[in-house]
Amino acid sequence: MSRHRERRGIHVDQSELLCRKGCGFYGNAAWQGLCSQCYREELQHSRQRQIEEDCALAKRLQQEEEEASSKPAPPRPPRPEDKKSGTVTTVKKLFSPSLWATAPRKESQEARMPGVPSAPRDRLTRDFLHFLRPLQKIGQEVYRQSHTLTERAAARKQDLSPEELSECVQDFYQSLADRLLSHFKGSTDSVERVMEEVEKYVMTRLHQAALCPQTAEDQRKDLALHTRIRDLHWVSVEMLCAPVDEELAEVSDCVVRAITDLIEMDSRCVPWEKLRCVTSCSKRIINAVTATKRQPASADDFLPALIHVVLRANPPRLHSHIQNITRFCHPSRLMKGEDGYYFTNLCCAVAFIEKLDGQSLNLSTEEFEQHMSGQPWAGTPAPGGAQGGAQAGAQGGARTSELDLLGGLSLQQDGGQEGGRRREADLIDWQSGVEDQGHDSLGQCPLEAPPPSSAPGPAPGNTNTSSAIDSDNVDTERLPPPLLPQVFAG
Repeated sequence: MSRHRERRGIHVDQSELLCRKGCGFYGNAAWQGLCSQCYREELQHSRQRQIEEDCALAKRLQQEEEEASSKPAPPRPPRPEDKKSGTVTTVKKLFSPSLWATAPRKESQEARMPGVPSAPRDRLTRDFLHFLRPLQKIGQEVYRQSHTLTERAAARKQDLSPEELSECVQDFYQSLADRLLSHFKGSTDSVERVMEEVEKYVMTRLHQAALCPQTAEDQRKDLALHTRIRDLHWVSVEMLCAPVDEELAEVSDCVVRAITDLIEMDSRCVPWEKLRCVTSCSKRIINAVTATKRQPASADDFLPALIHVVLRANPPRLHSHIQNITRFCHPSRLMKGEDGYYFTNLCCAVAFIEKLDGQSLNLSTEEFEQHMSGQPWAGTPAPGGAQGGAQAGAQGGARTSELDLLGGLSLQQDGGQEGGRRREADLIDWQSGVEDQGHDSLGQCPLEAPPPSSAPGPAPGNTNTSSAIDSDNVDTERLPPPLLPQVFAG
């Protein structure tokens, strides 16, 4: 069977990571290939069109009802358009700024205070207030708005889907960032520092509602992705063409630390902290590739190595963490910079794993299905390189010769084991023969008791017998005299 198949390499062009509208920012699969800004603009345009259509429909229906009420007419059955007319109020209620205008419950005294509360109840609030204290009036405003958002969002978490909660939080980020940008007179660094603390406070408060929504869709996708990665445990570095040599201690240490960073996402509550774990993992992968190649890593080297690390780590709730970063992280972090680049590559790696097939690994469909079923492949393994048909044939021939050598060693081992069993049987037979000969010799020549001793017996009538040994030691005349103690005169 020919192995000269064209390989579909793991390659993503830099332009494929950018927004498809050409704005220059990084896109995301969750936003249909758009960046956060373009996606929100498209979403607002579509909603505005929907609202206008609903308003026109409502006016037309109202006009028809007024005309019908001017003259008596038999009642008509309800039409589908009548149900659609109710969407005007629903859309405006969900997506207008008045969503948070009315609190479902009475606000706490702490949130209604014009200044900063004197006795915060938890460490998170104390740290947040300690950071905002130098900002004085604007700091008080930031705290009140952040606290009000978390209180009302937590109260309405049963009524809000993750997408609706995400939009409310993103609208809050956008309005607050604009207010801070005006206060700091265009200093983006100061705005980013404040927004980082705001995101930490808000998302720690809303962590349960944001990462564990009432719907089971994210949990279902988490389980499906976890099972998919577990079934792909057999995929090797050579199949992915990832330049990672884990035989080197330096490379192995980087890979292990990168795996730890991915798993650590599950212990983080704030989206930007999860994003920091992704960035740290990616930098360690780049270090591993650089140590392997002894030259700087390229984009074509980084993505296969990232896929390898994701397959080895199989981090818990990976889909939910990606969605949490996408929905609730500040958009500026995902649209540009190294954080946005590494996160976009992680999304590409997950998408590749979900669509992975035999052609991506230079395997036939039969080989891929048999590997996925957990059964060993009976044929010759396909080469993992992507250097053309000649190299694939050479690698296939080398692997065939290795298999032949292993087969010969296996036959030699079987022959050695069989010879050992024969020698063991011969040894047992020889031992049995020697024992039989010994028994035969004893039967022919039985052992006899030694003759009685010639030493003189005891005197007649004397019942006390002495040992022969004692009788031999009666001559003590030639023994030296015993030693006597002497007094030392010195």
